[in-house]
Amino acid sequence: MSEAIAFDTHRFVKNLTASGFTEKQAEALANEQVQLLNANLATKADIMVVKGDLEVKIEAVKGELLKWMVTAMIAQGGLIVALVKVL
Repeated sequence: MSEAIAFDTHRFVKNLTASGFTEKQAEALANEQVQLLNANLATKADIMVVKGDLEVKIEAVKGELLKWMVTAMIAQGGLIVALVKVL
């Protein structure tokens, strides 16, 4: 997976070492932070794939709905014609 966001590890390490962490501890935390961000955030490419799948599903549902609506309208028209003939 490509890097999801820009994360300034150098600044992160500098802030942690200024707060009392050893450089080794700060670097380990920075590496874990980058891993967590990359594993848990969606990229634009991830979102576009989901968006594409949803658009395909929406089009399929739209087609089915249109078929049912046309069928219902024809049935209603037939029912109205039958009722007019009876009356």
